[in-house]
Amino acid sequence: MYKLILVDDEEDVREGVVQEIDWEAIGFEVVDKAENGREALELVERLQPDVVVTDIQMPFMNGLEFAEAIRERFPTIKIIILTGHDEFEYAQRAIKLHIDEYVLKPFSAQELIHALLKVKAQIQEEVAHRENVQLLLEHYRKSMPVLKENFLASLMNRKLPRDEVMEKASNYGISLDGSSFVVAIISIDGVLIAEDDPDKRAELASNVSLKYSEDQALKYFALLNITEEIAGKRNLGLVFMHNDQVVVLAVRAASDRDIALQETMKALEEVRQNVEKYLKFSVTVGIGSVMKDVTKISYSYEDAELALDYRLILGNNRMISIDDVENRSVEKVRFDDRKEHALIRSIKVGTSLEMKETMDELFMGVESSVSVKDYQIYLLEMLTCILKAAKDANLNLDEVFGENFVPFTEINKFTSLEEAKHWFMELCAGIMNHIAADRQYTYKNLVEMAKDYTKSHYHEGDITINKVCSHLHISAGYFSSIFKKETKMTFVNYLNHIRMEAAMELLRTTDMKALEIAEKVGYADANYFSFSFRKNVGVSPKEYRNSFRGV
Repeated sequence: MYKLILVDDEEDVREGVVQEIDWEAIGFEVVDKAENGREALELVERLQPDVVVTDIQMPFMNGLEFAEAIRERFPTIKIIILTGHDEFEYAQRAIKLHIDEYVLKPFSAQELIHALLKVKAQIQEEVAHRENVQLLLEHYRKSMPVLKENFLASLMNRKLPRDEVMEKASNYGISLDGSSFVVAIISIDGVLIAEDDPDKRAELASNVSLKYSEDQALKYFALLNITEEIAGKRNLGLVFMHNDQVVVLAVRAASDRDIALQETMKALEEVRQNVEKYLKFSVTVGIGSVMKDVTKISYSYEDAELALDYRLILGNNRMISIDDVENRSVEKVRFDDRKEHALIRSIKVGTSLEMKETMDELFMGVESSVSVKDYQIYLLEMLTCILKAAKDANLNLDEVFGENFVPFTEINKFTSLEEAKHWFMELCAGIMNHIAADRQYTYKNLVEMAKDYTKSHYHEGDITINKVCSHLHISAGYFSSIFKKETKMTFVNYLNHIRMEAAMELLRTTDMKALEIAEKVGYADANYFSFSFRKNVGVSPKEYRNSFRGV
């Protein structure tokens, strides 16, 4: 069923249309009715209908102004205009607004049904187009190289859950079936090899800071081709561009780390020699540590980057394994960016359950094989992250945990992982509670300031939510959500409430005319004030005043 709003200033027309058409039979539901554009626009914002049927000639906001507002904010809503024969200029403007259908007055129920069915067919066609499986598959096929590249980049940049890694690898036709994983980064050195020109070789050797210019991309393309060719021949693994460098993800069947590393280095040395021989420039290869777990490939990439940095010390045109320059005999537990992000998010906006799940995952990586030193560094990194989150939230830890709270000394006191985990959970829970309390206090303060400003400026006709937000220096989207959460009503409804309260007070205590009262409470249009007053209070301003004077 498609949702529909009917807008016409004549009640008998509205009710007649509703009664004469079997809406369910044609696939529509009239979710609400309105008698002018302003009222209807509020309904559209709240109900988000599929179709709006509206008259043109209406008070306060005519049908075309209403349609224009819909087109600007809700472009997918279908609009059917009801227009008279003498409203040709309006009809021309309607065409410019891309009105979907129009029905000439006076019209029969069948004529309106015909227009509705045409609009319904348009909606169904658009839905079918979006959901067309063949089109989606074609788009997916064309997007596959980009999706594949993004996935490989994510493997390098962060630790992904195992299920996600294997599912995406399968979807993109990537084989990660191996016992060992090694990442290598191949970077073009800054000096060309002028093999046949000794003078040129000497000149270039004296300028090690020489940078490539317009042919840099071509060099990397050639390097990529050679690497792919050798990797395919050696069954090495995946080759792709990432951060403007050639990256190799070696997937090895050998479970022995040394064997897996030697196999990888042998193939990469072949790449290095071929580049030097055929492309006439040199490359340096940084090789990361061997990982047994497919979810830890990003750690090998980090090590490959670090190994590549050692060319500043060791020189170019060589392979540099992280194992040769730094001790990686034991696979370290790492507090990486993904873990830091998850922990900070849980502290700032997470629930107790989310925090427990985050903490379980953080301690899952602290295995018995990790050295005591690495284990303590890991906990210190966690603690630093937590304290930074507290600092960002402007918390005074002495107020939260007492003056004798010295967190860094606690690291050496833990006798088990469970004890450490419990302590960290308690620490995070205390910070989370204070952040939540401060946030609630801030929310209440903002809403109270907004209320005070509105009460002082409700008589101004141009007061809007944007004007209030500008005064408070916050965004309208942020303010709308917290205002509704705290007051259980929208800002527009609150403003109307304040204006109606002020109008009722003036009607009770003064002899001012309705026009004067309308201007006094922020309405430029006295008729719209009367309309709104009756809608909100249930009687007209005159009837309300008379009820207090015994008339």
